[in-house]
Amino acid sequence: MTTTAIVTTPRTPAASRLGLNFDVDSLRADLSRLTDHQWKHQRRYGGTGEAATVDWRVLSLRSVGGDRERTDPGGPGLHEFAGTAWLESAPYLKQVLESIPAQLRSARLMALGPGVDSGEHSDYKYGPPWGTARLHVPITTTPGATLHLEGTAHRWQPGTLWFGDFSRSHRVQNEDDVPRVHLVIDTLVSRQLLELFPEQERELFLDAALVNRWPVELSDAALSAYRLRCAVPASFLDWTEEDGDFQRPGDPRRDVTLDVRDGRLVLAVDDAPTIALVPLGNDEFRFTGWTDERTIRVERIDGQACLALRTRTGPAVRELRVLASDL
Repeated sequence: MTTTAIVTTPRTPAASRLGLNFDVDSLRADLSRLTDHQWKHQRRYGGTGEAATVDWRVLSLRSVGGDRERTDPGGPGLHEFAGTAWLESAPYLKQVLESIPAQLRSARLMALGPGVDSGEHSDYKYGPPWGTARLHVPITTTPGATLHLEGTAHRWQPGTLWFGDFSRSHRVQNEDDVPRVHLVIDTLVSRQLLELFPEQERELFLDAALVNRWPVELSDAALSAYRLRCAVPASFLDWTEEDGDFQRPGDPRRDVTLDVRDGRLVLAVDDAPTIALVPLGNDEFRFTGWTDERTIRVERIDGQACLALRTRTGPAVRELRVLASDL
């Protein structure tokens, strides 16, 4: 059974200055402790994705599994985000991260080299409609370092905190001869985070954004009730799919199982553990490392198990039910 709730959402600002400020000298003191070696090029999603071809370098303070070698923003998988070894050398930056009232994903120091122009691009699903907020704390900048976001030029100043909707068209340029360095933090949108937005914008974001739930704890005994097998559309397992693709008739199916491994419910594809699941309450789980954009709810109707596969864009929900059987 397929259902779709289509909701028209208001247009939200592409960028907002948020209500926190940080000490510039402390930011730069931490940065100086982390620049005694060459940072790695930024990579796209997945640790082995294509590396940037321009001088756009990254040092990860938080990454998937706390891997200090990864420079990508991460995505769904078996491992949660965690602090890297680099974070231990940056006590003030650690305080900055702890001050953000949201569930954190990646946190990266990103250095845009002299003469770099990223070209126009957008980061699909890295915006509030999919439950993600990308925040910037500038640490060093120059007059020639510019973010163009939907055609508007921004030159954010050190020590401030900014939200930018980078799912929209943007480009970054550095026309000076020294790098521009920002702390870039990916978070899950929360009501607490939205309290940092300008008051006149909060209702717009509450109406348009996907506000994520906080995880709940479940015992191994409780998780064992969700041990199931079924076949799901292959596109549902791919967070980069176009919104709603998993509902298309004829989408190829993959055999999956839900089983308890090391105190977590884990989804295996063709017997290979692939995505750990985070309990949200009410028999619903999201993908580890992702947002409430993609969830699975376990239902039992007259003794028949089924999975309600759900994706969300803002308040809109798409759902497909598939039959399941107990392991």
